Amino acid sequence: MPSLLSKYATPLITGLFLVSLVSGISLFFHVGPAGFHGMHEWLSMVLIAPFVLHVWKNWKPLLNYLRRAPMAIALAISIAASVPFLYPGPSREGGPPQFALARLVMKSSLADVAPALGMSADDLTARLAGAGFIVTGQEQALSDIAAASGKTDAELAATLVGR
Repeated sequence: MPSLLSKYATPLITGLFLVSLVSGISLFFHVGPAGFHGMHEWLSMVLIAPFVLHVWKNWKPLLNYLRRAPMAIALAISIAASVPFLYPGPSREGGPPQFALARLVMKSSLADVAPALGMSADDLTARLAGAGFIVTGQEQALSDIAAASGKTDAELAATLVGR
């Protein structure tokens, strides 16, 4: 069994990397089928197993790489390139347009959002109160209502759509 696993570690890494590459490029440019998102996430997780097998199979050569400057430099560059993504700034609030729209809706007042949901502000206030949200006024932003109630924007959104 170990030889079977080690025989397929590198080919599986190659195949899964290519799937990740194509789906990742598609996601970056917002093209392709919606299934690319789930495919990219799940198969990237599956990629972990053959990667571990590949490292195990090639442990001694990997140790030789780790003793040399190019590996240290490459790892340092990789880590440095990833750090800016961990600190979202004001310009990083973009994302997909539906996320930007959701953020705008959550910043809007209950009175402004109610008609879009086909409700009066009083009916929406009652729905939110019935779900345990604390509404102090109809001009209160939805995200403020969620925060004041100790709940997330996602919980409030689920209540808004009747889930």
